Amino acid sequence: MFRSMILALALVAACAPSTMSAGEPQNGAVAPPTPAEVSIHIRQEQNGQVVQVPVNQRFAVELVGVPTAGYVWAPAEMPAFLTRAGDATGDTTTAQSQPGFTGGNHWEVLMFAATGPGHGMLVLEQRRPWEHDQPPAQVFRVTIEAR
Repeated sequence: MFRSMILALALVAACAPSTMSAGEPQNGAVAPPTPAEVSIHIRQEQNGQVVQVPVNQRFAVELVGVPTAGYVWAPAEMPAFLTRAGDATGDTTTAQSQPGFTGGNHWEVLMFAATGPGHGMLVLEQRRPWEHDQPPAQVFRVTIEAR
C-alpha cells in the first residue's frame, strides 16, 4: 500500500507542469530550438514585462512545458498587430535523447511577428486543450511594443 502511494505521487509529480525557467543553468541543459535567424528571445523571466520588437521581424517566446502530459502553450490573447510565425519544440536536457527516456519537460517555442506598429498584451496559457472547463496550469503575459 505504501509503495503504491509513493508510486502514485511520483507519477503525479512527473506529469505536473514545470515551473523551470528557461534561464536556469542545469546539468545537460539544451538550448531552446529557436531558428538562428530569430534574434529576439522572450523567456519565462520576462513574464509581466514590456518587450520592444521591430515591425516585420519574427520573435520567439521560449517556454518550458509538458506536452507529453498534454500541457501545451497556446495564445489566449493576442493583439491585432501580431501574427503567428511558426513553432518549434525540443528536448530541455541531453538525457531526453537517450534510448528509453520518456516524458519530462520540453521546450515550446512560439514565434510571432508584428505586422505593424502597436502596443498590446500577449497572453499565453499552458493547458490541456481538451479540458475546456479547467483553468490553465500556467499563464504567461508580456506586453509587446512594436516599432
